[in-house]
Amino acid sequence: MNTEVIWNFLSTQGADFGLKLVGAIAAWIVGRWLISLSVRLMGSVLARGQKIDATLTEYLKSIVSVLLNIVLALALLGIFGVNTASFAALLAGAGLAIGTAWGGLLTHFAAGVFLQVLRPYKVGDFVSAGGVTGTVKELGLFSTTFVTPDNVITMVGNNKVFADTIQNFSTLPYRRVDCVAKVANGVDVQDAIAHLRQAVAGVANVARTPVPDIEILQFTPEGPLLCVRPYTHTDHYWQVYFDTHKAIVTAFGSAGYPVPETPMVHRSL
Repeated sequence: MNTEVIWNFLSTQGADFGLKLVGAIAAWIVGRWLISLSVRLMGSVLARGQKIDATLTEYLKSIVSVLLNIVLALALLGIFGVNTASFAALLAGAGLAIGTAWGGLLTHFAAGVFLQVLRPYKVGDFVSAGGVTGTVKELGLFSTTFVTPDNVITMVGNNKVFADTIQNFSTLPYRRVDCVAKVANGVDVQDAIAHLRQAVAGVANVARTPVPDIEILQFTPEGPLLCVRPYTHTDHYWQVYFDTHKAIVTAFGSAGYPVPETPMVHRSL
């Protein structure tokens, strides 16, 4: 019975089925070649632009390859007369379900794509983003990894980073270091400023241009408060910060300035 059915099929539809099979094989070979060529060309274009990270490029190539292969498979089914409308509807429904379930991850992924394209920071930059301040260790597809100044690995979702204010301290050639120095009442302020200028100029890694700002910031009951603001590269910020405070103490000690005294507060009994 089975032999008769098979022979009947071959005698009536065998030639047509054979042609469809040959056409499907040819379409598969050509389609796979075109898909491979398209993915390679896309990778070359993205790499030539040098605006998208290599990891993201490979991820995008994989997504495009999978989508094109699905389209090719549906086209092959169509050659054999299979109604692909139901498959397309099924894939659309599955895509919608996955998109809904992974909504949060997709927002982080989309934000990661924008971060890769816009490049507000790169690996190695010292930034403040997403409520974290530290050095960028990795810009991933879904999150950015930071190393904080106390040497803690911190991961922040890209959507939070992209939605928040981003400060990049490594973009410009120098940063201002904010320090203060208080001189006692009776001390010649101009003499104190001259001593500080000489002391700060000797601090390692302080930029010569612009020159450090040393001015009167405000007046207090103990004496004038001076702002001492040298400039340096981000890599040397904390070294200059601490060394500037040491220079202030050394300069005032060498000059013999008295320590500002807190005025006594008299309380009535």
